[in-house]
Amino acid sequence: MKKKILAILPISIGGRLTTSSIIDGYRQNDCDVFVYDELYDKNLSEILEQNFDQIVGYDFSPLKIKVDNNLIYPCVCYFSDDIRSKTSGPEWEKYLPFLERDDVYTFYWDKVLTSYENFKNLHYLPHFVNFEIYKDLGTKPEFDLMFAGRLDTDYRLSFFEELVSKLPDLKIAWHAIEKHYLDAKKRAKNPELIDKCYQGFIDNEVDMAKAINNCKIVFNMNSQGISSLNYRTFQTVACKRLHISDYREELALFEGNMPFYEDFSDLIFKIENYLEDDEAYNKVVENCYNIAKVSHNSKNCVRYMLKIVQ
Repeated sequence: MKKKILAILPISIGGRLTTSSIIDGYRQNDCDVFVYDELYDKNLSEILEQNFDQIVGYDFSPLKIKVDNNLIYPCVCYFSDDIRSKTSGPEWEKYLPFLERDDVYTFYWDKVLTSYENFKNLHYLPHFVNFEIYKDLGTKPEFDLMFAGRLDTDYRLSFFEELVSKLPDLKIAWHAIEKHYLDAKKRAKNPELIDKCYQGFIDNEVDMAKAINNCKIVFNMNSQGISSLNYRTFQTVACKRLHISDYREELALFEGNMPFYEDFSDLIFKIENYLEDDEAYNKVVENCYNIAKVSHNSKNCVRYMLKIVQ
């Protein structure tokens, strides 16, 4: 009999994209998935009249619903935010003790943070994506470089502004919600550079896959966790585009194939070299893709989750 899953789609944008790949993975493993969208749906009590085999979601969102409504079926929480931080939910301290329950299963994306915790059903699981959505679409990129995320700190904003000014001949795309765009523009030393790069907001897998396909290189500034790579890493390699990350221990997941930058000058050097050297570019892209296709695809990773949660 097919497992019946209640999946909670959270309000946060990063959480919605991550959860979408989790939902895809359950469906790829022949589960019936019913989605409750915290941003738009208002019929939770009606939905909870049904019986489910699991409730699944991002950070504390499914656990909150389980606890508040005394649900008896297992809860699966996938965290890609620090569990002990308001980034994982404004009421994280209230729901933290419930991670010790026998029927609550926690999957944590950061290897070092996982080693710090000892919850009963805690498992390390890096990010993964749906390779049926994130894939090479065969389109010619319009942009040379892309960054997606907040420019919410002075360091990030100044780093991005300097990068754009030092690479005036490159077409650079930046994606973020309008609120973060307006905030960055207000704080920027050169707001015209922010206007030049801003390409709007993306909140779904299909459009994100198109945006990544529309660039040659994605560069990353990881902000959460200690050792982990964020979701953008795996989206990019699945689309067969080159990803350059700041240094993280879990670059080891890509067996030395993924380039990283040590500082601003190193990033400039690597961007220019990979844009000029097609052979080197294609080698990195292919090697990273082949590793992620096996180890970081939604079907295999959710199969592992299903095996754990009996």
